[in-house]
Amino acid sequence: MVNHQKPTIALFGGSFDPPHLGHQRIVEKAIEDLKIDQLLVVPAYLNPFKTSTLADAPRRFLWCQTLFDPIDRVSVDDYEIKEGKSTVTSQSVKHFNQAYDVKYLILGADNLSSLTKWHAFEWLNETITWVIATRGNAHLETDALRNWILLPVEAPISSTQIRETKDLQFIDTKIQRSVKHILEGQQHMTIDERISTIVNLLDDKKAEEIEVFNLDDADYIAKRVVIANSLNGRHTIALFEHLKRELKTQGDAFLASDISDEWAVGDLGDILVHIMIPEYRQRYSLETFLSELVENQKKKDIDPA
Repeated sequence: MVNHQKPTIALFGGSFDPPHLGHQRIVEKAIEDLKIDQLLVVPAYLNPFKTSTLADAPRRFLWCQTLFDPIDRVSVDDYEIKEGKSTVTSQSVKHFNQAYDVKYLILGADNLSSLTKWHAFEWLNETITWVIATRGNAHLETDALRNWILLPVEAPISSTQIRETKDLQFIDTKIQRSVKHILEGQQHMTIDERISTIVNLLDDKKAEEIEVFNLDDADYIAKRVVIANSLNGRHTIALFEHLKRELKTQGDAFLASDISDEWAVGDLGDILVHIMIPEYRQRYSLETFLSELVENQKKKDIDPA
């Protein structure tokens, strides 16, 4: 086996709006056929050739994690999403080349017609090998490509078709519910329904003294705060990991978290969840602070002056 100073990888980018079983087959086939150490799936914040997406970037990233992370030697990277803007492929290749040897770029055959319009196409064409995911024996316009290989995949579906037909048969069951809500123009669970889910998940795993604070009218960083006691340090971590895992399956994910034996906090954007051993809860009296926030806001509402 050839030893590389840096791991050899393939990049598979796109909007994944939504990701579907066709994408999954492409990834599985690439892992099987390409001589690589790893495959990185890179969801775009916004495709440079598009003006909008159906689902926002964090949601599409979560969908991709759910679909691709279980596949061996595959990981989902949030580099382009963290950029917060349309990111051209050449920039991403240069970024990942710092840690990896980017040998392959995977793309669908439907991208060939616009490929020469990509930013720094000539540089890309000299740098990488194009991997063209295709089905059937359709004629492919590959004259402009320096190095390319075919990746035959039977995947008679596209994200566009799913959005237009709302046919979810090619969507993995783990993300179907989340995709369906967005396709039907529905809201996800209300904040109070999500709170109920969180409370039930904590209660199921023996969390104690669970309290919920409604901060809709208070000047605070979240709309709701959940505080719960753990039994001990190990229980703190177990509770948090259980909550994180179960919420992810329902399309809800922590945007940030901080965890230790004594205190774990997770940020869902509009909801903060604190899990603490009883000694920490007594020491910091977080519920006292939150109760005062609510009361102070009520006083302001009564006497605005």
